[in-house]
Amino acid sequence: MILVTGGTGLVGAHLLLRLAENGAKMRAIYRDENGIQKTKSLFEHYQKSTLFNAVEWIKGDILDITALEDAFIGITQVYHCAAYISFDSKDENKLRKINIEGTANIVNFCLAKGVEKLCHVSSIAALGDLAAHETSITEETEWNPEKHHSDYAISKYGAEMEVWRGQQEGLQVIIVNPGIIIGPGFENQSSGQLIKKVADGLLFYTYGKTAFVVVDDLVGIMIELMESSICNERFILIGQNIVFRDLFNTIANTLKVKRPSIEAKPFLIGLTWRLYWVLSLFSTKPKQISKDSLQSLLNKKEFSNQKIKSALQTSFIDVQQYIKDNFSVN
Repeated sequence: MILVTGGTGLVGAHLLLRLAENGAKMRAIYRDENGIQKTKSLFEHYQKSTLFNAVEWIKGDILDITALEDAFIGITQVYHCAAYISFDSKDENKLRKINIEGTANIVNFCLAKGVEKLCHVSSIAALGDLAAHETSITEETEWNPEKHHSDYAISKYGAEMEVWRGQQEGLQVIIVNPGIIIGPGFENQSSGQLIKKVADGLLFYTYGKTAFVVVDDLVGIMIELMESSICNERFILIGQNIVFRDLFNTIANTLKVKRPSIEAKPFLIGLTWRLYWVLSLFSTKPKQISKDSLQSLLNKKEFSNQKIKSALQTSFIDVQQYIKDNFSVN
């Protein structure tokens, strides 16, 4: 039996759907009924609602040892998709608790229960930092502790260290590092936030860029890796590196709304995060904008997907065409 953590999130829900289509026997952890409903709605979105009953749900949390004891009964494979995402500095402890300690718990149970293989969903944020002679980030790019990293990136890097610890203790592992994930059904996660901001009339764009991947590609490759003999490797899973202005224009054209028209240059980015920081001092609400999230819009990093292409002869869905095909307004 397969165990999926984070089954009520964008990646986990799509993974459950794909596993159900494949006829897999699976179990998923949930924290509340609202989360299950989101996953059910995704199955309905794809007109696969009858497959939803293939999922065995168990209430629990990756920080709840007692619940995990029950969740791991009879498990042979684990997809660890659960994580906490935030770029608010106030969430540092929560990020470390869920992403590092939670992953350590999953690894420990995998070892104790004789799980055959673990797939851990990490992030391109946990990858290394380009040296002066390097032009694109690969799986071998070294993490430089002297450079600034967001609390989220540090927590995902720390989670990977827990997975590699498990590997050293005998667990077969796969780590995947996806870019920003494009897929329907989860407005407040990953691409959903970008699409909503453009739909709501986003004014600004930048010429920074980052890596994106379609969720269908991501979950398909995860399953293929888990079913293969490949183990104890990490893979960058990205479809394309895309300039934010180009992505925003594609989304705006698809939704038939006005394109962002003002370039957010470094000075404006710096002014904006400082303003939001001051405002946050007088509010108990979580910051919607942070220094790290804004400055990431200026990055021009290139990420390489050559390793996974070579390992599985993988071809990726064109991200911008996928947006046109799946988010268009009639």
